[in-house]
Amino acid sequence: MPTTDPAPFPPVPDPRPLDSPWPQMSWPVPDGTALPGATVRLTRLDPVADADELFDALDHDRVWAHVPWRPADPASFAEFLRVRSAEPNWHQWTVRTVRPVGDVPAGAIVGTTSYLDVVPRDARLEIGMTLYTPAVWRTTVNPEAKLLLLRYAFETLSAGRVQLKTDVRNVRSQQAIARLGAQYEGTLRRSFRREDGTVRDSVLFSITAEDWPDVRDRLSRRLELSAGTGPARPGR
Repeated sequence: MPTTDPAPFPPVPDPRPLDSPWPQMSWPVPDGTALPGATVRLTRLDPVADADELFDALDHDRVWAHVPWRPADPASFAEFLRVRSAEPNWHQWTVRTVRPVGDVPAGAIVGTTSYLDVVPRDARLEIGMTLYTPAVWRTTVNPEAKLLLLRYAFETLSAGRVQLKTDVRNVRSQQAIARLGAQYEGTLRRSFRREDGTVRDSVLFSITAEDWPDVRDRLSRRLELSAGTGPARPGR
């Protein structure tokens, strides 16, 4: 039976035909760097000092539902964090409250997030491995943490691109990423294996340096509107 060739691919136009060289991206994040906000403070994760409290905060089935691996106990979690912390292009952050959030007191570890797959030569990185205790879901914790991470990436590290991706089944995360102002770029089909052996598709978003001013203003306004009024709009 005769087959028909697919239609020719329409070339993608160059959005920056008169582009100029991008400045060198700074990496790694200097030791002792902290990112302080009104609700949370991000510091480099300490695999020894933070593992137990972080494990307890994240020890909920909902937290690990779309993560390829779940630690069985604090010791295995600490070892996982230790290995990750040694990777040159991975920087793990501990997310700690600086004021009470609902029933969570000030000073509590509520989650973790990371810069990962960092490519300084190409001035790009990913924000991922973001996990929070359910007690702070749908609050200002995630939008403020993302604002701190994005501001540092674009304004201090000189990143030109920050990407975020999530399991195609993780609808809550997709919606939270889109609310940041990140642009959907496509779906990476069969990108990596889940813990149950199935292979997931990953939904890919990005924010570029050109997008950043609008994203920054959007997040700042969102946090200002939420200040003193309880939970923000539903978010990760």
